[in-house]
Amino acid sequence: MSLLWFLLIGLIAGWLASVITGGSGRGILMDIVIGVVGSYIGGFLFRSFGVSSGGGTLGSIIVATIGAVVLVLIMRMFRRM
Repeated sequence: MSLLWFLLIGLIAGWLASVITGGSGRGILMDIVIGVVGSYIGGFLFRSFGVSSGGGTLGSIIVATIGAVVLVLIMRMFRRM
């Protein structure tokens, strides 16, 4: 996967995670960071449970979005402390 696709998927996943968790996005750069980190978290979670995303762009977006949602929820939990 090229760097451009990786960043684009990160942007989409970060934005979707913000919308799913009740926000409206955090800006392009922060959405990319959340999406990229979320893709690693989502990949780890999916591998840990033995689940396959099926590959492809849509599967990557789904995995990254799930990981990004987990990341946003963890960030909120620490922010409230």
